[in-house]
Amino acid sequence: MDKLLNSIHEELLEELILESVDPEEPIKVREVPESWRLLGSGNYAAVLYHPEYEDYAVKIYAPGRPGIREEAEVYTRLGSHPAFSELLHDGGSFLVLRRLRGITFYDCIKRGVPIAEQAVRDIDEALRDAKARGLHPHDVHAKNVMQLDGRGLVVDISDFLKREDCMMWEDFKKAYYRLYRPLASRHAVPVPDAVLQAVRRGYRLWRKSQGRSR
Repeated sequence: MDKLLNSIHEELLEELILESVDPEEPIKVREVPESWRLLGSGNYAAVLYHPEYEDYAVKIYAPGRPGIREEAEVYTRLGSHPAFSELLHDGGSFLVLRRLRGITFYDCIKRGVPIAEQAVRDIDEALRDAKARGLHPHDVHAKNVMQLDGRGLVVDISDFLKREDCMMWEDFKKAYYRLYRPLASRHAVPVPDAVLQAVRRGYRLWRKSQGRSR
């Protein structure tokens, strides 16, 4: 861990360039140090790993994006759980996490890889466990959940302290059982990223209209 922390301070924090271009859109990763690899980025932060320390993931928030202290608290409440990552070191400006491996549901749909029903059930159970620990699962969608060997994993828990209702996971399950599973059980085909992005934007507009109509 000491060598990893040295690399984080001497390379990653010095050379990584993140930008918060639009608060309504994911952050932009402009530059990654040569010896590091980008695992992904979301609304607030980027997650990277070093090939010499493949079991660890480092999460760094973009300038101006809040939430790192709240995320650390969520991991503390969750403790060790098979469907969630685990906080291994809190560096103040970054978090070192147990790395989760797998393929996101979003990439499953994009590549034509079937999403196992057991993975959906695992995520449901994990979210119930989180609620039992006083948390409020939020922003759980196809890019924030994964499957590995048919079992489900929750990748992003950064918003689990928010108290407002979030229907993303329930909406995903409805689409999974009513549309995806009947079609994919016959033949799962790749879906172009442009189509998935259009669906994502359309869903956000629909959810906003639902909120205004109440």
